[in-house]
Amino acid sequence: MYHNFFVHESSYIDEDVQIGENTKIWHFCHVQSGAKIGRDCTIGQNVNIANQVVVGDGCKIQNNVSVYEGVELEDGVFCGPSMVFTNDLTPRAEYPKGRSRYRRTLVRRGATIGANATVVCGNELGRYCMIAAGAVVTADVQDYALMAGVPARQIGWVCKCGQVLNAELQCTICGRVYEQDLDKRLFCRDDRDIKEDKIDGI
Repeated sequence: MYHNFFVHESSYIDEDVQIGENTKIWHFCHVQSGAKIGRDCTIGQNVNIANQVVVGDGCKIQNNVSVYEGVELEDGVFCGPSMVFTNDLTPRAEYPKGRSRYRRTLVRRGATIGANATVVCGNELGRYCMIAAGAVVTADVQDYALMAGVPARQIGWVCKCGQVLNAELQCTICGRVYEQDLDKRLFCRDDRDIKEDKIDGI
């Protein structure tokens, strides 16, 4: 333990990396130059955080995940074991494009990406969405959407706490109640969520 965060001795941290307080980086990881990792994160075994990647506070990145340049994780994102990010839609080994041609991927606050799922670059995953294990995301995902399949399709809605919502858009675990606006976007009627949305500027 040093500088108020932990890095296992088998991991390698490049120069010009920022790591937040109470973050833990476990075995055989590589954090490349310019990366920023927030507070209270857990980085599992054999994780690669590429150049210039931003990881928010409270994220959990499980074993065998590579977060490539062009990917940004907001606070509280969960990346399941061996899930995959990309940053180039048409890669060639013989004709590398360089970072100026990378497609950006933004994973919004509280989103969950299941084990072995793939997120094709250039898309945005909404707040508190849930991507099922093995799904392949090829388009933007709405807030609170439950996505599954190849390619991923929305099969329901999930609560902020992770529970699948019932037909009345209610959570049977925490009691939150949701509604849809005129554009069919989901929002929570709970005062706690309304306050947080205002803080986030949404």
